[in-house]
Amino acid sequence: TLKAEAKCPTHALANITIRDLAFDIDEPLARGGTNLGPTPTETTLAALIRCTNVIAQKCAHKLGVDIGHLTIRAICEFDRRGVTLAEEIEVPFTAITLTVQSDGGADQASLDRVAKETEKYCPLSKLFRAAGTKVEVNWSAL
Repeated sequence: TLKAEAKCPTHALANITIRDLAFDIDEPLARGGTNLGPTPTETTLAALIRCTNVIAQKCAHKLGVDIGHLTIRAICEFDRRGVTLAEEIEVPFTAITLTVQSDGGADQASLDRVAKETEKYCPLSKLFRAAGTKVEVNWSAL
């Protein structure tokens, strides 16, 4: 069971507490926030990056592949019509492309094996895919 709590002092700011950690999710000044933290959608994208890293490291270890440290970049196509209340959107995160670069000694074939295993086990990638988001992940060596 995962647990989180938030105190929401304004329409845009949520002070989140998870375990013994506290952080803010907010909106930029241009959208009436105080810019104290990333937006909910940015936080979701960051969570996908973090999940990809931890699951990839576990998969690489299981496969005996040296992926070293990863650099992960994400580009997300986001349909804002839902958050602006213009209309209901079934798939707000329409497409996400992750570029994963490894500084380990793995060759491309080994990176492809790690990528395939990571896709099988990363819960956030599965969540996005099940919601209808097109998720593309490109792995390469630095």
